[in-house]
Amino acid sequence: MAGERGEKIAQSLVFSEKNTWSWVARTYLFDEIIKRQIEQGCDAVINLAAGLDARPYRLALPPSLKWVEVDLPEITDYKEELLKDERPQCELERVRLDLADVAGRRSLFARLAAGSQRALIISEGLIIYLPDDGVATLAKDLSAQVTFKYWLLDLASPALLKMLQKKMGQPLAQADAPLKFGPPQGPEFFKPLGWQAIELRSMFHAAGGLKRLPFLFNIFYHLQKSEAFQAKRPWSGVCLFENIGSGNLR
Repeated sequence: MAGERGEKIAQSLVFSEKNTWSWVARTYLFDEIIKRQIEQGCDAVINLAAGLDARPYRLALPPSLKWVEVDLPEITDYKEELLKDERPQCELERVRLDLADVAGRRSLFARLAAGSQRALIISEGLIIYLPDDGVATLAKDLSAQVTFKYWLLDLASPALLKMLQKKMGQPLAQADAPLKFGPPQGPEFFKPLGWQAIELRSMFHAAGGLKRLPFLFNIFYHLQKSEAFQAKRPWSGVCLFENIGSGNLR
């Protein structure tokens, strides 16, 4: 879907190209957790910064499920043109919105919350580009909505953030997309903001289980089985949070 331009961008990020196992693992984990949450009763999925995600088309989803994608107008326009002849598996709405527009997103969140009972928020590949205070404000805005029950996101440790900044930082900064967020508290960063971590999955261990790790990495996979957050190691994981704010934080 990203086309020739997308291929060139990917190829320019050499470190990323050499570590595609991490993107495979992230996609796999998101898919599995999303499907399980829907089976357990989530009636809406709200995808923040959806990009070119095609899950409403490729996953087996109940037709009654409401899926909402939020992203910038130019990205959404491009995506709609690409998929104009395809049919999603569920009810799909696309919202053209810059999530940096705080008033706009709060209005959107209130509308979407009113139309659901048990919504799952997903933000794949988003928060690493936000500053700490930006993540905190977004977390509060989401937890303020009582029917936003769960939030699924990917998280990097400070050690991994530092490595990524060194290996990929320059081209991303030139594209005005510097990497910023890798809190030393890990998932605990979100607890005062209304979100309690209820599941934590290491991308490294998921890739090992899928037999996607490079040969040398397999040695570490068999030696280190813990999926726990590790601030001082290059750790990345997919985290599922439950809303404990109940709209009382603001």
